[in-house]
Amino acid sequence: MLTNASKYAIRSVLFLAQNSNIDKKYGAKYIADELDIPVHFIAKLLQPLVKKGIISSLKGPNGGFYFTPDNGKFKVCDIIEVIEGKNIFDSCFLGLPKCGDSNPCPVHHIVAPFKSELLKKFNMSLNEFKEDMDNLGTFLTLPTKK
Repeated sequence: MLTNASKYAIRSVLFLAQNSNIDKKYGAKYIADELDIPVHFIAKLLQPLVKKGIISSLKGPNGGFYFTPDNGKFKVCDIIEVIEGKNIFDSCFLGLPKCGDSNPCPVHHIVAPFKSELLKKFNMSLNEFKEDMDNLGTFLTLPTKK
């Protein structure tokens, strides 16, 4: 359902949410290496996220990308919107143009509840999402990787 670009962007933002702050910034190459993501994707994805205010950056020798509490007010849905555009969750799983509750495709009844649950989670603020990750002990990189 989500493109690799959206997945990479979400992973990058969550990595920054868990690991960075104004005093601890990371370059695109470091993030790409940590998350095992092609560096050319990261460089292209991070800039529009900075422009939207979802993450922060600072240029210069002590620069890099980082996350602040103000960035945490955004939602995962905001990341997806920057990368994919609006209405990604409104589209039909099979790609049919007129699929909907009143005109369902063959898998609409299977996918609709999944989309609904996913949207609930993706509408949490990034600060709430980070707190959930910390409480659940989930991870973005292999636990042995440092």
